[in-house]
Amino acid sequence: MKKIVPVNSKKELGAFIDFPHDLYKNDPNYVPELFIAQRDLLTIHPFHKHNSLQAFLAYDGDKIVGRIAAILNNSHNEHNHSNDGFWGFFDCINDQETADLLFQTAAKWLKEKGITKKFVGPVNFSTNEACGLLIKGFDSPPVLMMTYNYPYYIDLIENANFEKQIDLIAWHWDGDGYDDKSVRLLTALQERLKRNNIVIRKVDLKNFKSEVAKVRQVYNSAWDQNSGFVPFTDEEFDYLAKDLKLILDEDFVYVAEQNDKIVGFGLALPNYNEIFQKIKRGRLLPTGIFKLLLNRKKIKSIRIYALGVIDGYRKMGIEACLYGSIIREYKRKGLQHAEAGWTLENNVLINEAIIAIKGDPYKTYRIYEKDI
Repeated sequence: MKKIVPVNSKKELGAFIDFPHDLYKNDPNYVPELFIAQRDLLTIHPFHKHNSLQAFLAYDGDKIVGRIAAILNNSHNEHNHSNDGFWGFFDCINDQETADLLFQTAAKWLKEKGITKKFVGPVNFSTNEACGLLIKGFDSPPVLMMTYNYPYYIDLIENANFEKQIDLIAWHWDGDGYDDKSVRLLTALQERLKRNNIVIRKVDLKNFKSEVAKVRQVYNSAWDQNSGFVPFTDEEFDYLAKDLKLILDEDFVYVAEQNDKIVGFGLALPNYNEIFQKIKRGRLLPTGIFKLLLNRKKIKSIRIYALGVIDGYRKMGIEACLYGSIIREYKRKGLQHAEAGWTLENNVLINEAIIAIKGDPYKTYRIYEKDI
């Protein structure tokens, strides 16, 4: 007999984090999340100071067969003038009854918290974190901080009466299969920007705290009109920046600055999933840490994680300079694969810019919704 159990203990939390490792043990494209990172995300992340989450496990007898988290994101509802509830961290065997029980339990918890509008997911907090169900592009592993799931999840979710809210697109380039026009024109574009006192430079890691504060303002401004956007609190952005600093390659972090004011930034990250895929059950100890340290210089791909320019500075060539600077370093380092993702399907400006440099829309992720 199937039952749903709320996650309230350390042991249950460990089982919640570990369940996907068993579910995907025979899938060659699965990449385990680091246990310590998932534990901290679910327990001590600043998100929990002004929002709430309840994780649930589905059992069939003594065996775990599914998981889900019900997420009350007050920040989203305040910013978007809504009253929506969210679900994330969803994993399930190919069984509709189990999936339905998980969705019903999460929805019930949210209703008890006063949610009356939409039930939205998958989002692992908000669109600032991992989100979206993979619906196209199952033939390769996910890159860093992107989601992955079995194809049958589409049926489990749609059979539970969820409908598409919006699609997210991930783009890629293999080897030198990109248009390097932005690299060839980089010097000329930068000279043109200098006439407006705008310079493109690498981030200053020695003044990281100050740089982060300026970039946070750009992020919250440049992404503000995106569907479902939730602005970072100062503490949330600092938490993310602290984590990213551990894996940054300063050759892939650029800002556009005018008179000491950052007006845009571009950030690409080494694809550490190449290493995480080899770390059993996401455990850094006892041997995972050595795989991480010994293989970090062997990474052959990057993810263009974020690239944005604030309103009033767009279409001046800043975006092309940021892309060009990242592509130039990608080329110089002889890397083999790059992904830009994700972008909203309705973000015509950025999507046309990516198509212009021969970006291939090779993966699609979907966020679903239904009335709660």
